[in-house]
Amino acid sequence: MSSQERSAPRRRNPRGQGQVLKAQLVDAAAKLLSTLDQPETLTLRQVAREVGVAPASIYSHFPDLSALIQHVLRLRYEELARLMDQAAQSAPDPLVDLVARCAAYVRWGVGQPGHYRTLFGGRMPDDLVPGSAHGAGAELLEAVVTSLAAAAEGERKQPSAEQQWQAGLMLWTALHGLVSLYNDHGNIPWPPLDDLIADLLSLHTARPADEIAALLPQCGDAPGLAPDSI
Repeated sequence: MSSQERSAPRRRNPRGQGQVLKAQLVDAAAKLLSTLDQPETLTLRQVAREVGVAPASIYSHFPDLSALIQHVLRLRYEELARLMDQAAQSAPDPLVDLVARCAAYVRWGVGQPGHYRTLFGGRMPDDLVPGSAHGAGAELLEAVVTSLAAAAEGERKQPSAEQQWQAGLMLWTALHGLVSLYNDHGNIPWPPLDDLIADLLSLHTARPADEIAALLPQCGDAPGLAPDSI
């Protein structure tokens, strides 16, 4: 094959355009990850093919595939944490704050099943695990722990910090189980999603489910997801 017949190398981006390619790589990786059962099965070649560049081009922006995946996961964690914060920003009391955060979590997970699976369907990098000292996921879990403890204040003997953490972790476990089962087993005749959220939070707050359900309309919706359409 002559040199003229060989594929020409990809032309270097104009100054300032490198960030465009980086954003395209991140978007492509996020799209592909949302279709995979395990993030570990993603390859650099798949990402490069999706964008239309040579695999070597990725190394200008990320040292390896793991760094790219961690970047995508961190962005998704930040997106979810931001949505939960926004849902609770005008909450008039701790219970509404808790309900708003948990409803936002569930609605996002059900409305974005591929992205939810990307975050929680495989092994998470250590620096993203909720509970790690500086993990991106720590903010998400700590907010639930704080609002759960505040909602329970005055209702019973104030628990220790360790007990508060354990209660928050158990609530997150229940929320994750709800989202995962709802997404993966659509053939089950599920009740309306808001009813499930209310019943779950009733169990973890010792408040009547009807009281929780009455707060849900105040909590807003995840983008593109109306609870009465589920």
